[in-house]
Amino acid sequence: MNPTVGIAVILTVLQAAHCQMIKDLSACLLGQSLRVDCHYENKTSNPLTYEFSITKDNRKHVIHSTISVSENVYRSRANVTLHKNLVCLYLQSFTTSDEGVYMCELKATNDYTGNQIKNITVIKDKLEKCAGFSLLIQNTSWLLLLLLSLPLLQAVDFVSL
Repeated sequence: MNPTVGIAVILTVLQAAHCQMIKDLSACLLGQSLRVDCHYENKTSNPLTYEFSITKDNRKHVIHSTISVSENVYRSRANVTLHKNLVCLYLQSFTTSDEGVYMCELKATNDYTGNQIKNITVIKDKLEKCAGFSLLIQNTSWLLLLLLSLPLLQAVDFVSL
């Protein structure tokens, strides 16, 4: 086998083994804040870097990032939380001037496949309110605890009668 072909095959296998894949990008209103959820498939334990940005007026504005510097206009209103396979952007005091195409960009350290990017168009009047149930799903241990405690709650009600 040609050594160049062998190296190319090895690099292809390594790239497939280490890539981060964004599965879904969604947005909703949580009170007066915008929440953008970036769900990804985790294929490595390497540290994850992220960037949330918005494109409006044909210009990219970085909202919150570990890859590059966030713009001052968003820095005080934005924060990000990381959960298992989920990166959430919260943008406080969301208004129509914050409408645009939001982008989630993820990259794992030492990932040779490049950054994973997904976009979503956000228009305030078309956003749905964030469902309380989806917040429980993000932390399945709370949901499991709730489901396991239902029989106990029913038993307490029965005893008190």
